[in-house]
Amino acid sequence: MSFRAHLESVVNQVDGALACSVMGFDGISVETFQKDEAGELELNGAWVEYANLLTQLKNAADVLKTGAVQELSVNSEKVLTIIRMVSPEYFLVLALRAEGNYGKGRYVLRVTAPKVRAEL
Repeated sequence: MSFRAHLESVVNQVDGALACSVMGFDGISVETFQKDEAGELELNGAWVEYANLLTQLKNAADVLKTGAVQELSVNSEKVLTIIRMVSPEYFLVLALRAEGNYGKGRYVLRVTAPKVRAEL
């Protein structure tokens, strides 16, 4: 199964999902699936900034010896963003409308991450 097929599956399974991407910590998207309704939002720019934030959180977790960061969410007025680690170099990011199904989004990313890791 291709990256795009995994990402499309995630978006189609979660109510309110707008887009999903496999990204590297360098801020470059490996693959993205986005619904047309997400067009007015600047998701890629936000995700690049979140990659920087996630890098800082990973470093803080190392220093504090709390264990590896597995998931991060950023809840803003219009968009809920869930980030799930795939490997030390890559993560999945899912954008939902504010009223989207956050719990299902977390679950679907957790289940999909190993499948994407296998494709890397």
